[in-house]
Amino acid sequence: MIWSDLLAALALYLVLEGIMPFLNPQWTKRFMSALATMGDRSIRLGGLVSMAAGVVLLYVVRG
Repeated sequence: MIWSDLLAALALYLVLEGIMPFLNPQWTKRFMSALATMGDRSIRLGGLVSMAAGVVLLYVVRG
């Protein structure tokens, strides 16, 4: 893997993470408040599902 690929992926991640707060800051605040009230197990499960989806997508794209 070339470092430029990793940096490009990080840059794309930052762009995607910034879209919702930029477009709809009120929804983002409500979402973060709801997230703060969720249990650790639910948050970890969401993270696991997200990571698995990312690995599968990366495998399909780079496979």
